Amino acid sequence: MDPRGALAATRTRVSVPHALAAPTAGGALASHRMKLASLVASLPPIAAAAARFRVRRGMASSVSAAAAAPARVGVVQMTSEAAASGVKFLCFPEVFSFIGSKDGESVKLAEPLDGPIMQRYCSLAKESSIWLSLGGFQEKGPDDSHQYNTHVLIDDSGTVRSSYRKIHLFDVDVPGNMVYKESRFTTAGDTIVAVDSPFGRLGLTVCYDLRFPELYQILRFKHQAQVLLVPSAFTKVTGEAHWEILLRARAIETQCYVIAAAQAGKHNEKRESYGDSIIIDPWGTVIARLPDRLSTGFAVADLDLSKVEAVRTRMPISEHRKFDSAWKSSYL
Repeated sequence: MDPRGALAATRTRVSVPHALAAPTAGGALASHRMKLASLVASLPPIAAAAARFRVRRGMASSVSAAAAAPARVGVVQMTSEAAASGVKFLCFPEVFSFIGSKDGESVKLAEPLDGPIMQRYCSLAKESSIWLSLGGFQEKGPDDSHQYNTHVLIDDSGTVRSSYRKIHLFDVDVPGNMVYKESRFTTAGDTIVAVDSPFGRLGLTVCYDLRFPELYQILRFKHQAQVLLVPSAFTKVTGEAHWEILLRARAIETQCYVIAAAQAGKHNEKRESYGDSIIIDPWGTVIARLPDRLSTGFAVADLDLSKVEAVRTRMPISEHRKFDSAWKSSYL
């Protein structure tokens, strides 16, 4: 799915092109570029479509939320093996650029953030005047045996505005599934990231981070996040059990919008993702999701930051919380 194609949608109705076929690992970038060029050539002009998105530009966290017009954002869901995909404020899933079938494949293809794959997405963002949340990029790591799982935010000028390296790595034995050990090929990050945008103050996370509420508490109460981004590739087993309830819990306890782009479907004989891309408001209500869990496409919703302010005013948990104070501990 090409970011340009997504932008051809109107504000009230979305027309979604089919996902691009997956190129092989060795020819991923060249094949992807050819398909992008072919698809782009058949699409209508971007400028008019982009203008239909109501976005208040230049908003900083100090600006009153009530003063900002609602901003339309999209959450992408796709099934990919080595395919990249995108759209407007378009939020991509984890490992959007490549999912390998063999151990270590992604490490061999990892690139720095100024490499050709990311530069292509920067160009697309600039040409289309859109922001992109690239939910889990294989960034070249500290050595030849490791990568970073990096959430990259690109603004509408084509500039990498910020990046977050996934802190919590998925080293688990999933009941009824398989053993995952992300740390075998991935180095964990150590920095919490929040950044201002026309869509509010964004808190960047990735997938397994969702199970650690303290990260989201810090993003809200220390870094003033208003929108939490949770790009993911949840397994089918864990997704069925916990995906929606964890996302809604993070939204409710932080009083933030949550945008969760998800990988969906079976990628290869070893790996299957749950899907169910979703957008949730600060009250914990699901305001957008794809028609079914395994759909290929994207869902859209208007983010109204005045609702964030309203929820926080009516239930002022930031004033009531006690854990920033000195507490006595008792141990038995």
